Amino acid sequence: MEKWVCTICGYVYDPEVGDPDNGIAPGTPFEELPDDWVCPDCGVGKDMFEKE
Repeated sequence: MEKWVCTICGYVYDPEVGDPDNGIAPGTPFEELPDDWVCPDCGVGKDMFEKE
């Protein structure tokens, strides 16, 4: 699975880890994140992420 990087703060979303602090289970691909998911570090939306 591909990692995605926030273009604002550099946070890396790793699908193998997920975002458990925000209810995203490990193994969740970026494409399957809810539309209202935001970067846990800076709060921007999914549209501000690029494939690593």
